[in-house]
Amino acid sequence: MDIRTYLQQHVLLFDGAMGTCYAARYPGDQVSCEPENLTHPERILEIHRAYLEAGCRAIKTNTFAANTAVMECSFEQVREIIIAGWRIACEAAAPADAFVFADIGPLPALLDENEYYRILDTFLELGAEHFLFETFPDDRILPALAAYIRERSPEAFILTSFAAAPDGFTRSGSDVRALIGRMAACKDIDAVGLNCVSGPSHMLRLIGELPVRPLLLSVMPNAGYPTMVRGRTFFEGDPHYFASRMGEIARAGARILGGCCGTTPAHIVCTAEKLAALPPSELPRAAQAAPNVSLEARNRLAEKLQAGKRIIAVELDPPADASLTKFMDGARTLKQCGVDAVTIADCPIARARADSSMLAAKLHRELDIDPIPHMTCRDRNINATKALLFGLSGEGVHNVLTVTGDPIPGADRAEVKGVFSFNSAMLAAYIRDLGEQGMVAPFTVYGALNVNARNFDAELKKAVRKVESGVAAFLTQPLFTDRSFENLRLAHETLPVPILGGVIPIVSHRNALFMHHEVAGIELTQEVIDRYEGLDRAAAEELAVELSVELARRMEPDTAGWYLITPFGRVGLIARIMEQLKADYNC
Repeated sequence: MDIRTYLQQHVLLFDGAMGTCYAARYPGDQVSCEPENLTHPERILEIHRAYLEAGCRAIKTNTFAANTAVMECSFEQVREIIIAGWRIACEAAAPADAFVFADIGPLPALLDENEYYRILDTFLELGAEHFLFETFPDDRILPALAAYIRERSPEAFILTSFAAAPDGFTRSGSDVRALIGRMAACKDIDAVGLNCVSGPSHMLRLIGELPVRPLLLSVMPNAGYPTMVRGRTFFEGDPHYFASRMGEIARAGARILGGCCGTTPAHIVCTAEKLAALPPSELPRAAQAAPNVSLEARNRLAEKLQAGKRIIAVELDPPADASLTKFMDGARTLKQCGVDAVTIADCPIARARADSSMLAAKLHRELDIDPIPHMTCRDRNINATKALLFGLSGEGVHNVLTVTGDPIPGADRAEVKGVFSFNSAMLAAYIRDLGEQGMVAPFTVYGALNVNARNFDAELKKAVRKVESGVAAFLTQPLFTDRSFENLRLAHETLPVPILGGVIPIVSHRNALFMHHEVAGIELTQEVIDRYEGLDRAAAEELAVELSVELARRMEPDTAGWYLITPFGRVGLIARIMEQLKADYNC
C-alpha cells in the first residue's frame, strides 16, 4: 500500500532506537552501530526483525551517523555502509510489507554540506522512496535537501524531525515550534515532528503548544532520561508507561509514532497494543494549541529608532574589578548629556571584566538609562544564556547586542575554555524566539557590522543572515577610510534596518598607531595618523573632537545615529562630541 494511503487510514508506527538497542545487546562492542552493517550484518538484521515482530510498520536504515566525520573514513566507505544498511533493512521489511526509511542525521559542522547530496544520491540510486531527516537542530538546509529529492523522485515521502529539550529549544537555540511551523509550510516536505532528547510527557506538552499543527505530525520520544552506571548510559523508561503516553500523543493528533534513544522492541510492543486498543474515534483527535503569552514592555530606544529620531549610543568599558564608581559616574555624565543608550562590552578580548548584563541592569535600575549589553557566544551555553535573558527581561533591559566573541588568548586556553554553542546570528534567533514564545519581553537585538572588513561582500551577506535571524539594527566599527564609507553606503542600501555609525576619538599619535596596527576591525588613514604627530594632550583632544564630529557628519546620510566609543574612560571628551552633534542635528 502507498504510504500516503496508509496514513489516511492508520497511525504509522515506527521502530525504536537502533544504537542504544545494539549497545544493550552487545555491550562489549564499543563502536558505532553503523559499521556493523558490514562487520555484523546478522546482528542488525536481527534487531530490525525484533522491531517488526513487535508491531511496527516502518523501520529506519542503520545509517543515522553514516558520514565521513563520525565514521572517520572516506566517502567510499560511507557509501558501502549505506548500501549494506539499505539492503539489510529491505530484507527485514519485505516479509512484513513494512516501509523502509532512508535515515539521515545532521552532519557535523566541520563537514562540507555537499556530503548531504552524496548521501542522498546513494539512497536514490538504491531506489529509496521514503526519507527521514532526524534529530536536526535547525531547518537551514532541509528545504534544499527536500527539493533535491523531490526533483529526482517526485513521489518520494519526506519526513523531517527535530530534537528539542523539554523547553522547546534545540541545541542550536532554535525554537522547535517555529521550526515545525516552517517545515509544515514547505511544499516539498510531507511530514514533520520531534524525536530524541525529550521523553514522551514533554513531547506531549510541546505538540500541544504548536501554533500550527502539521497535517502529518511525527513524534518519536526517548524512552525517558539517561542515567550513568559504571560509565555506561542507560535509559530506564518503563515500556507500559511509555505506551500510555504514546496513546495520548496519538489522541493529540500525531499520525506517525515511534521511539528514539532507549526504546526497545518491548516499548514498541506495548505501544502497538495501546494503539490497537484505542477507539477509531480517538485516532487522532486534534488538540487545541496553547496560545502564546505575550509579555508587554516598553522599549524607549526602539521607539525612537522606529520614529526616525537620530540616536546616540555610547560605549563604556566595564571595569576589570569590582570598583564601579568610575563606570557609574561616567554613565551619569552621559545621561546628563542626553545619551540615548549606553553599550557595555562583554569581556572584550576574552579578558574577565564586570559582567555586562549585571551592569546593564544596574544602569537601568539606578539611573534610568537604556543600556545595550553585549552578549557573546564565547562564554555561555544555551542554559546560561537563557537564564541571563530571563534576568535581563525581569530587570527591564530589553536591548542586547549579539556578538560571537573574541577567541580565548592562546596563553589562557589551558585554564579557560570557550563555549561557542552558537554564533551571533543563531543567538539573535534564539533571543527572538524566546520573545515570540512569551518567555521574555521582546528584545530588540543589535548586531555588529565591520565596515572595515577586507571582504565586505562576505560581511554584508553575514549581516543579511543576521537580519533574517532577528537583528533589528547594526552598530558599525569606527570609520576613517574612504573604503569604509563606501561599505557603509552599500550596507545602507542593502540592509532594511537602521545602522549606527561607529566613531572612536583618537587621543594621541601613539594611540593612532596602536589602533591602526593592533586593533582588529579598525583601519586609519595615514593622513589621520600624521595629523596627531607632535601634539600635546590638549591639542590632541581638540583634534579628536574636530575629527570625530567631521566623520560623524560625513556618515550621517547612511546612518540612523552614531555609536561613540569612549577611549580610556574619557567621558568628558565624548560629552564634547555629543554636544556638537546634538546641536547640529537636534537629536
